[in-house]
Amino acid sequence: MKKILILLLTNIFIFTLCAQQKFELTSPDGFLRSTIKSGEQLTYNIMYGAHQILKPSLIAMRLSTGQIWGEKCKLKSSKKKEVNQLVPSPFYRTTAMGDHYNELTLDFRGDYSVEFRAYNDGIAYRFVNKKRDAFQVVSEQVEYHFSCDEEVIVPYVRKENDCSWEEQFFNSFENVYSTTKLSEINKTRLMFLPLIVNVDKRFKVCITESHLEDYPGLYLSNTEGGYDLKGVFAPYPKREEPDPHKKLQMLVQEREHYIAKVEKPRTFPWRIAIVAKEDKALPCNNLTYLLGSPSRVEDISWIKPGKVAWEWWNDWNLEGVDFVTGVNNATYKAYIDFAASKGIEYVILDEGWAVNGEADLMQVVKEINLQELINYATVRNVGIILWAGYHAFERDMENVCRHYAALGIKGFKVDFMDRDDQMVTAFNYRAAATCAKYKLLLDLHGTHKPAGLNRTYPNVLNFEGVHGLEQLKWSPASIDQVKYDVTVPFIRQVSGPMDYTQGAMRNAVQGCYYPCNSEPMSQGTRCHQLALYIVFDSPLNMLCDSPSNYLREQESTDFIAEIPTVWDETIVLEGKMGEYVITARRKGDVWYVGGITDWNKREMIIDLSFLPDADYCMELFCDGINAHRKGSDYLKKMDSLPQNKTLLITMSPGGGFAAKIKKKDL
Repeated sequence: MKKILILLLTNIFIFTLCAQQKFELTSPDGFLRSTIKSGEQLTYNIMYGAHQILKPSLIAMRLSTGQIWGEKCKLKSSKKKEVNQLVPSPFYRTTAMGDHYNELTLDFRGDYSVEFRAYNDGIAYRFVNKKRDAFQVVSEQVEYHFSCDEEVIVPYVRKENDCSWEEQFFNSFENVYSTTKLSEINKTRLMFLPLIVNVDKRFKVCITESHLEDYPGLYLSNTEGGYDLKGVFAPYPKREEPDPHKKLQMLVQEREHYIAKVEKPRTFPWRIAIVAKEDKALPCNNLTYLLGSPSRVEDISWIKPGKVAWEWWNDWNLEGVDFVTGVNNATYKAYIDFAASKGIEYVILDEGWAVNGEADLMQVVKEINLQELINYATVRNVGIILWAGYHAFERDMENVCRHYAALGIKGFKVDFMDRDDQMVTAFNYRAAATCAKYKLLLDLHGTHKPAGLNRTYPNVLNFEGVHGLEQLKWSPASIDQVKYDVTVPFIRQVSGPMDYTQGAMRNAVQGCYYPCNSEPMSQGTRCHQLALYIVFDSPLNMLCDSPSNYLREQESTDFIAEIPTVWDETIVLEGKMGEYVITARRKGDVWYVGGITDWNKREMIIDLSFLPDADYCMELFCDGINAHRKGSDYLKKMDSLPQNKTLLITMSPGGGFAAKIKKKDL
């Protein structure tokens, strides 16, 4: 009888541990709410007032030990807290960010917990491992369940239909956006983050992630139809080999049965659902940055953001010189001279300075005397940044960073990772740490979204993962880059800075663009290009065109050259995703305001009433009267800002405007 009683009490105890428990987590302002249920399964939802944003969605992680976190949950304890603090963001869109949230931590038997945070503009969660023994993560269950067949704006990976998941895991995270319905998502293609779900035509929900360290990136798919998005992860590479055609890349030949290796206690990436009632709240949403791990670089005094004179996009083209242009010292000295004349901080040596095909960054081509270039640039107050292929940089990282830092190189642009499995995301952090050790800047190309890395390592100033202007060297006219320009601030920029590489001086209106490798052009007007330096976050910002073209266009060049790349304050004044966006940014006491439109002409009244009372003068670049026919047509005005602090702006199709506003006594 005693044994039966003990067994009964044990079963009651186990049932109590596993019984469903419900927790409510509310944003500081009370509008966003998540109900978290723990029992047989772990689920959460999202409500905005009485509006359902996200139906109850499963959270789980399967381990190689057989344990499944998030199933048959045995809760040990729960804890809530409120945090309200300022987070420094020294090389970004503002000098500091408010970090205000309510947090719920559920601590479970099995050596794990799950943390939830409710911000005024989003809900986030992550797993936390407390096990000291190593294991593998076999899979993670990430789901987003919606009530209706909502509109979605997604970037599919850059592969055709019917490609395997493995083929799609190899991609550069550069694509234009597709608008469809949840039920009509292409079931054969993966989508990378961020992406947007338009809930009830009232809320924009941006799904993304942060603190993506040493863990594979999240893709989403809808293979079953319906109104659901489900997570997909690239398994851990078991065997990889250099690409025989491009030895700077590594191709995965075989993968493991798990997605990640875990060696010790750690946190996992944050899964974020940003909720915006207005489109204009998205381009400067800060959750990805705030949820990144705090800075691991103690001394940041050496980190210098700025602009870069870039040679690859314009194909090393110079006019009126007495030497053959290309990868040689004479060409780069001309770029250095141009940069010095305009106060541009850096010149980049893109692909070609190291011996091709060797994947060895210690082998410099005979046409380049690197020390001579560094010395030439140094006396002109210009820094040199070197391009590096992933495999060449990864295989000899410590030696390469030590050697080139000692020579006087200021940073690296690392390219061709083209994956986001655990091996590559770990590389990005390792590269950032190694560069920081030798006081080197880092610009990551051929890689995924920033996902918080720029907070953890502020020497990583910029990231690609964007369908930037380089695409117009080869993309057909069917690619609508202007439409992309007014879409990407509301999606990709939510995750962090973008190395879009703007600044084209050859500007094509609709019907006049064509791809050209050696003399490329932009789609849209000149003022559209100028405005991109204000609209886009880009702490290390390229001037993509030839010095010859810039010197021919002195007014535009001088204006671009003086625009800051990091800011004290940023405000998105107006915006509608896929149509237009207008942004104001402050550096010190000087404001810059820029706007771009799609292929529709727009007349807009810009309200600048946020400016402190004072008399202001304004330098304004706006589309010329014939910009609808000739993209390079613009009008420059020097005038006083009206006393009512409003601007009447006309933007031509594919157009824009850019203004510098300062107090008259400055």
